Amino acid sequence: MTKLKLSAIPDDRPVKITVELPAAVHRDLVAYAEVLGRETGQTVADPAKLIAPMLARFMMTDRAFSTARRNTRSR
Repeated sequence: MTKLKLSAIPDDRPVKITVELPAAVHRDLVAYAEVLGRETGQTVADPAKLIAPMLARFMMTDRAFSTARRNTRSR
């Protein structure tokens, strides 16, 4: 079984944004959605819905960001 950084996508109210992605990034996003769907049994109808959880996961695991954020809050 593949160990992906994302798990099932929670059902959450979306906030609409517009983002332009390079074609290669979009292809990878679609491929990621397909793999995630196979792993979780949950079809990802719109790969764009993966962007927010990916960004959240990235920021949550970025140690430099976490340190900078803590330092900013403590001031």
